[in-house]
Formats: sequence, structure tokens, C-alpha cells
Amino acid sequence: MGDMVMVAVDVPLVGDERHKNWAKVVESVDDTRASGWAFQGPFVATGGIQDLPMGATLLVYGERGSRANPQITARVYTVNPDSTLSLEAEAKGKAWARTLRDPVERCLGADSRAPDLSFISDELLALELKSRGWKVEQP
Repeated sequence: MGDMVMVAVDVPLVGDERHKNWAKVVESVDDTRASGWAFQGPFVATGGIQDLPMGATLLVYGERGSRANPQITARVYTVNPDSTLSLEAEAKGKAWARTLRDPVERCLGADSRAPDLSFISDELLALELKSRGWKVEQP
């Protein structure tokens, strides 16, 4: 995550705080597994602001209901350059992991496109490049 552009994102809390809930920046998928262990990457805290890599695939899991019969919800998001999240897929129930495995793999495969930075002003981009040691000339 060293060379990646980080953005401050409000990671949602899916489910109830009293039950299991977690989020993970998914970096790869083990397609031999059909459980939550198929998703490889670092965990991040839910229910608050976290610095995440722009364009990252974020998996958020949560449970609500009774302890004996929890209702599972899992969502896959893409982290946008403007610090928002785009919902890519959602699954409910005990088969959530296998249901989301293919959509997560599609999101990870979409990494090859260049990020859209058109919403950032030329001046701000120039300042960022100068702070990194680049020489910037005006056209």
C-alpha cells in the first residue's frame, strides 16, 4: 500500500454492533474456498473513517438478529477517488462468501484502468507533483 493514493473513507457498519462485523481490503481471492477465508487482505475497522487505497475493493460483513439465528449481510464496494464508496454487490445468508467471490474477482480485475482524476483541479495536481519532487511547467 506504500505507493497507492490513499483516501479517507467512512467504512459502513453492516449489521448490529453487538454481533460480528468486520471489513477487509481485498487484495486477492482464493477460488478454491467458498468461505470468508477466500478473501485475502488486511482488515480495517468499521463504523468510522479509515484511510484506504483509491480503487480498492472493500468487503464489509455484518450480522443482526439473535445470536442463535444471525442474519448475515455482506457487501462489496469500490473505493472512489472522491472518498465515496460504490456498491458493487450484496449477499445475504450463509452462502454469502461464495455468492460474492465472482463479483470480487471482477472488481479486482478492473484495477488495470487508470483512475479518474478529472475532478481534481490542475493547481492541486501540480502542487502534489511538486511535493513529490517533480518539475511542473505550465503549458
